[in-house]
Amino acid sequence: MTSKAYILKRICIFSDKEIDPDSDEQVKEVLQDKFKILLPQRRSMNETLKAVASDHEIIDLILKYRSMDN
Repeated sequence: MTSKAYILKRICIFSDKEIDPDSDEQVKEVLQDKFKILLPQRRSMNETLKAVASDHEIIDLILKYRSMDN
């Protein structure tokens, strides 16, 4: 099983900076500014991410990170 720390490292490599994948604001900023991904309005950030999951590998990583226990 992949560790949460490993997934975080991969997310930070993709984003070229340290981010907190649990922070909706930081995730939104990286996806919109760096990857130019348009995020649809949904009830939660996780629903938004699921709607655009096919747009970039980092989104799957963020969703996986958010679903893991600490």
